Amino acid sequence: MTTVARPLFRDPMHDGATDPTVIWNRHAGEWWMFYTSRRADAPPMDDASWIHGTDIGIASSADGGATWLYRGIAEGLNIEPGRHTYWAPEIVDDGTEYHMYVSVIRGVPTQWPGHARVIRHYTSHDLFSWTYRSTLSLSSDRVIDACVLRLPTGGYRMWYKDEADNAHTYAADSDDLAHWTVRGPVVEISKHEGPNVFELDGSYWMIIDEWHGQRVLHSTDLETWEPRGLVLDRPGQGPDDGGYGYHADVVTSELGAFIFYFSHPKRPDDHPGPHTSHEDRRSSVHAARLRVSGDTLVCDRDEVLEAPILPLEGPSNGGDEH
Repeated sequence: MTTVARPLFRDPMHDGATDPTVIWNRHAGEWWMFYTSRRADAPPMDDASWIHGTDIGIASSADGGATWLYRGIAEGLNIEPGRHTYWAPEIVDDGTEYHMYVSVIRGVPTQWPGHARVIRHYTSHDLFSWTYRSTLSLSSDRVIDACVLRLPTGGYRMWYKDEADNAHTYAADSDDLAHWTVRGPVVEISKHEGPNVFELDGSYWMIIDEWHGQRVLHSTDLETWEPRGLVLDRPGQGPDDGGYGYHADVVTSELGAFIFYFSHPKRPDDHPGPHTSHEDRRSSVHAARLRVSGDTLVCDRDEVLEAPILPLEGPSNGGDEH
C-alpha cells in the first residue's frame, strides 16, 4: 500500500505554500498544484512585507497525489517591471487552453490595507508559461480569491471575495471565460475568504475560509446557499497538521472528493501577530477526504489516505474536476 505523504507538500524555496489549487496537466500527464509561495524565510521585519512579493509556485504529482515535486514558478505573470504580489491562483481547463485567474497587488506593500487588489486573467497551453489577457472589471478594486465552475446550463460562474464589502463572497458570470458580468453578493453570513464550489453526490457545495475552519454551504441551484457547519476546525494529529485548515481547494472524481488545504502547524490559532519568526510563518499543504453525511460534509483530517487519491489517467471529462 502506498500512502499519501504527510504533510503533502512544503515549498523548498520559501517554506510558505498556501492557497493550493490542483489541476490535471493534459500535456505532461500529471497533476499539477499551483499555490501562493509566501516568503516565510523573509527577514523578520515587524510588518506584512513577507506576505507580499510572492510568486505562484508549481508542484507536480505523477503517482495520483501521493507525492509532489517542486517544479518552479508560473512564468509570464508580470506586465510591468519590478517585483509584484501574486496570490490564490484558480485555473480552468476549457479543453483547448488553460485559464488562470490570480489575485494581484502592485509591488511589495509593508501593510495589509491601503492598496488595490485585482484579479487578472492569463492563458497558457502548457500550464507553465502564461500570457496576460485582461484585468477583470468586478465589483470593486479590493477583490481576491477567484473560484470558477462550469454551469450545467452553459457558461461559467466565478465566486470571489470582495474586501470592500465586509469580506463577502460575490459572483460573476461569463460565456467565454474572458468577459464577466457581476451578479452581486451571494454569501453574506460572515467575513471570510477563499470560496470554493464543487458538485458532490447530486448537490452543490461551497466552502469558505472563516479563519477558524472551513464553513460548509449547500445549494441545489447554485443560487441560494445554506450554511451546514464547519470542517477542518480542529487540529490534525498528523505530522505538521496542527492548527486550523485554511484556504482550500476540492477535487472530485470517481475516487472520491479530496480537499487540499494549508496549515500553520507551529502557530497558535489565537496568535494575532506580528508573525516574525520562520516557525510562526511557515505553512504546509495537506489533503483529506470529504464525505457527505446527512445534510452536510464531514472530514477526518487524521485519516491515513491510500494512493491514488487523484485519477492516474486524469479526470474523465478531460479537464478540471472542481
